Amino acid sequence: MPTTLKNEAAVVGIGETEYSKNSGRSELALASEACATAIRDAGLTPADIDGLTTFTMDTSDEIEVARTVGIKDLTFFSRTPHGGGAAIGVMHQAVMAVATGSAKAVVVYRALNGRSGARYSEGVSGGPTTSDLIHWSWYMPSGLMTPASWIAMSTQRYMYENDCRPEDLAEVCMAQRDHALKNPRAFFHGQPLTLEQHQGARSIVEPLRLFDCCQETDGGAACVVVGPEMAKELPHPPAMVRAVAQGAGADQESMTSFYRPTIAELPEMQLIARQCWETSGLGPEDIDAAVIYDAFSPNVLLQLESFGFCGKGEGGRFVREGGLRPGGRLPVNTHGGQLSEAYIHGMNGVNEGVRLIRGTSTSQPEKNDHVLVTAGVGVPSSGMILGQAE
Repeated sequence: MPTTLKNEAAVVGIGETEYSKNSGRSELALASEACATAIRDAGLTPADIDGLTTFTMDTSDEIEVARTVGIKDLTFFSRTPHGGGAAIGVMHQAVMAVATGSAKAVVVYRALNGRSGARYSEGVSGGPTTSDLIHWSWYMPSGLMTPASWIAMSTQRYMYENDCRPEDLAEVCMAQRDHALKNPRAFFHGQPLTLEQHQGARSIVEPLRLFDCCQETDGGAACVVVGPEMAKELPHPPAMVRAVAQGAGADQESMTSFYRPTIAELPEMQLIARQCWETSGLGPEDIDAAVIYDAFSPNVLLQLESFGFCGKGEGGRFVREGGLRPGGRLPVNTHGGQLSEAYIHGMNGVNEGVRLIRGTSTSQPEKNDHVLVTAGVGVPSSGMILGQAE
């Protein structure tokens, strides 16, 4: 039995649907298409799959996906909560299942009609009464009713405490749009974004403007995780999981941890970073590119600091100096991210991490030994490091 999860699993197949604003089909159909495509990409058949894992928020049950795709017996299935925070939590589940022998080949998937169906930007409107909704009720009288409003609170404080300007948020958006220009899957493929366009767009919640907020997207994405020995027999270079971790910080709330000593940093991401560096034996200097969860542009700045790519409060300067751009110190979201490719709750970012390791990204950096991939901000979250086979 392994004592750590370092190099105990690999991502060997990726699949996704087209990304749109109106898919015209069910979320089950999207999930099944993405899963089937990932299995084929891995060089496997549905009969080879014995594990499935997804988000608690996904509406497509594992057994329905299995029946639709043609997967037979399942020895492992699980779900991970906390919305975007699950984007690597599901990978953690898959890696543990493979490393412990609970399954031989696990498909990880997420599918949603995030524009034509349920829209997450609507925040607390509608839905069942949950423990999260109860604590959100304390903020409703102040008008804090949507994810954008919750993130705006922490962003205002971060910008007040640090050298961070509106132009720095724009730079995150523009850098990722530069990557998306070359990506035919991206909604904003071939559509550049200027500083004037960013600053002239309508305000959503101060200081967030339209392009600081991720898209609403219909689509699905999936990947296949297997053990390292099985990976050697498959057609694509494996993306080895050097480390994978989850974290929930002290006094954690879902999106609204406003009673902490400071709201201008991310304790849960710092916890995840420590685990990733310890397990992998790597450090920030070893990471060649990153897929950083970008539901909102300021989330990128705080994660750069959490993982030690720059000092506390220096995220604005890091991006201002071109650090995220093609050829920069850390090319970030080379697919365009959730701001410019699509919002599939981070699973499309997992696939981009695999493409970076394979060397097939549409915005491929020269060096691709190790790639960081992170999950949602403001919630219990997760992250991983992918690397080349040794």
